[in-house]
Amino acid sequence: MDKGKILVIDDEDIITESCHRALTPEGYEVKMAKNGVDGLKMFENEPFDLVLVDIKMPDIDGIEVLRKVKEGWPDTEVIMITEYGTVATAVSAIKLGAYDYIEKPFTPEVLLSSVKKAIGLEVEE
Repeated sequence: MDKGKILVIDDEDIITESCHRALTPEGYEVKMAKNGVDGLKMFENEPFDLVLVDIKMPDIDGIEVLRKVKEGWPDTEVIMITEYGTVATAVSAIKLGAYDYIEKPFTPEVLLSSVKKAIGLEVEE
């Protein structure tokens, strides 16, 4: 059963692979991009229900990706991925329209919980 299309944008292969491994068996279609430029190009060719994006990346950072996604595809939810120490940045991302943020390193359970809530498959208690 297809639960939704997710785009993971992170310059660290271990993060994109971890997201792919955690989300694919749960029924999500997962695409991956190594940077913001490639991720936004993918967006122009196909719609996504959710974007997981690292805040700190070379070229375009996650905040800029968030802005562009919310401008062009306002119905798409965005979850920010952040390293320890950039929580203030993550909070400002929430103010710009991000649905949530998760801190690295994260467990598959934390990832799945946030994704399910963002896509509307799990009602918050």
